[in-house]
Amino acid sequence: MIDFYDSYNQYKTYSTPSLHAKIIRQFDREFWQPTNCTADFSVLEIGCGTGLFLSYLRHKGVQNFTGLDSDAELKNFIPAEVLAHFKNVNILDDGERAALNQKFDVIVMFDVLEHFEPNDAVNLLQILAPMLNINGSIIVRLPNAASPWGLSYQYGDLTHRAAYSPLSLRQLALAGGFECTRCYEQITGSPKRRILDKLFHKFLSAILMSPPEIWSANFFGILKHRDND
Repeated sequence: MIDFYDSYNQYKTYSTPSLHAKIIRQFDREFWQPTNCTADFSVLEIGCGTGLFLSYLRHKGVQNFTGLDSDAELKNFIPAEVLAHFKNVNILDDGERAALNQKFDVIVMFDVLEHFEPNDAVNLLQILAPMLNINGSIIVRLPNAASPWGLSYQYGDLTHRAAYSPLSLRQLALAGGFECTRCYEQITGSPKRRILDKLFHKFLSAILMSPPEIWSANFFGILKHRDND
């Protein structure tokens, strides 16, 4: 059986990322504001890739942050200023995970959960639960299987194992001991494009019998412990 992760670095064409104003505004909109994050938060990113989000956290003044990825080659592409925050750790490995020895206010998984079948995703959430501080949250970004625009993201990577919609994410969260407290769209493109998209989606929602809850190609979800509600 072919393991598509064997050639994943070539498929992704890793390169060291550069943080610029547009990316900062995007992360502000998609992460900082929805999670009410402050510089005092402790943040863990699982599947940090080449470290763009880690650079963003540093830019925002966050001191306590860690990025994990199971691909050891990524250390060659992480920006030098955040390399000390990168750890080559498989979050599913008990020993490697125990070495972190810390709880976090926010755990971030951008483009990660779709790589897990639902049963494995529930197991992952249960693993992460004790790593969260009281009232901590998990924020995820996923291809939107409920929208036709999400199909190219979902099926553009053969390592994806499951497709999620806002509805199925809520189901997954409950099975893992969490509640999905909010789902929201990823807003991309120029201001003009955003206005046109909004008008087009409003029109489609008016004429379709069962329009999707969220139209954007990717969406975000915030998960919290049910016991902390």
